[in-house]
Amino acid sequence: MLLLASLAMSTQSPTKTIITVGTAPASPYSQAVKVGKLIYLSGSLAQDASGAITSKGDVKGQTTRVIERMRELLLKSGSSLEQVVAVTVYLKSASDFAAMNEVYGPFWPKDPPTRTTVVTDLVLPDALVEISMVAAPQGADRTVIHPASWVKSPNPYSYAIRTGDTVFLSGLVSRNGRDNSVVGGDINAQTAVVLDNASELLKAAGLTLDNVVSSRIYLPDGAAFQQMNAIYRKYFTSAPPARATVIAGLAGSQYVVEITLVASTAAKSVVSDGRAANPNLSAAIRAGNQVYVSGMLGNTPETKGDVGAQTRETLSRIKTALTAAGCTPADVYDSVVYLTDVKNFAAMNDAYRPFFERDFPARATIQTGLVAAEGLVEIMVTAGCAAR
Repeated sequence: MLLLASLAMSTQSPTKTIITVGTAPASPYSQAVKVGKLIYLSGSLAQDASGAITSKGDVKGQTTRVIERMRELLLKSGSSLEQVVAVTVYLKSASDFAAMNEVYGPFWPKDPPTRTTVVTDLVLPDALVEISMVAAPQGADRTVIHPASWVKSPNPYSYAIRTGDTVFLSGLVSRNGRDNSVVGGDINAQTAVVLDNASELLKAAGLTLDNVVSSRIYLPDGAAFQQMNAIYRKYFTSAPPARATVIAGLAGSQYVVEITLVASTAAKSVVSDGRAANPNLSAAIRAGNQVYVSGMLGNTPETKGDVGAQTRETLSRIKTALTAAGCTPADVYDSVVYLTDVKNFAAMNDAYRPFFERDFPARATIQTGLVAAEGLVEIMVTAGCAAR
């Protein structure tokens, strides 16, 4: 049942603290942002002090370097690798999945964080892997959620972790949780399996799909978009979560969809941006003090072919949703930028920078396809806002 009233919340926006180790990035993002009881770490590459990629051609060396860099940030943020609750791994090549896992797993010998792994192109040509993280501060609760009848994942991640009022789910593919066997089928069948599994995980946490506030969907084939939507709508019949859907490769070729969800026990309300309602997603969802904004696009006849203009229009639409939720751009602490071509990175940054001005959110920027044929950029953000 949708809760329209807010739970007890602070009358001020959660404190947003920028965390930096070494030199601050030249691009408009912060290495890490601490807000409330969570810490968001930007997508990191295997760079040295000069910014050059290390261990060229070696995904094991790059994965190790990335996690070691992020461990430094976590320690400075008052956290640790053991307190990480969610990880997203962007791999340049699916063939590197096993090698990445080989060095990734030992960093978490027990109760690894949830994880999503997708295949994308990265901003720097020599980069083979990019990793972003969400962590809880040292001493905060961090509870692994695992249905009693499920076996552990064969890969180094937990299926769901709860901290505070937020539950993070791993990127789910069409697999049987009871024996880890692949459940084949077309996009209709696999979408249903993924969301049935998500429902079972949430039930183990005492929640339902009604508690889901944010969704990220990865499709290897954009032609499956509308079929996926038809199944997805059956599971989110009202107040659907904020959502971004992009075209990206998956670690296993047998899968045709991967879905990552975030749920909250806080009171949930739909935020409208003034445009016609979309049956597949809400423009934004407010849960307590947190606002989850859907991936926005800025492709119009006037912005066709111009990534700078599309970025500005995208951010204008994000601002409308933030304002409707009682937030400002300064309240944004995490973002993901999906570019159809990483060659547009600098032009996107030129338009992105003045929107936030300073105290930039954490950010991952990767190359994916978009479901909007003429879209060049899609941006999804999360903010922490004062009570209304």
